[in-house]
Amino acid sequence: MQKKTCVGNDVCVKVAALRRCCLAFPGAREDFPFGPEVSVFRVGGRIFALSRLDERPLQVNVKCEPDLAEQLRAAYPAITPGYHMNKRHWNTLRLDGTLADELVRDLIEDSYDLVVAALPRDTRASIER
Repeated sequence: MQKKTCVGNDVCVKVAALRRCCLAFPGAREDFPFGPEVSVFRVGGRIFALSRLDERPLQVNVKCEPDLAEQLRAAYPAITPGYHMNKRHWNTLRLDGTLADELVRDLIEDSYDLVVAALPRDTRASIER
């Protein structure tokens, strides 16, 4: 039986949906450097999202531009400074049903894009987009 959490609009989504979302990006990979309960998503060897799979409600850390990170935290109680991350550049999204699915997907994509933009040119070129 797979673990479930609610993401936006009270639609019940499995942890697998978060994986599918993160792994849909070109060059994205998942690994577990912090143990089997912490899923880390990388592109070009750099982290763009991570989540404790046993956390309820499910949470995911995403990279964010500093000014936008602060605006999002002010606008959404379910968005807080990144847990165990650089709080200036990372947000934690609590997937408790109060954030729209589209917003969550957009923030994950923004995180991916920020990481890809900071990769060396040859690494970026090897990632098909």
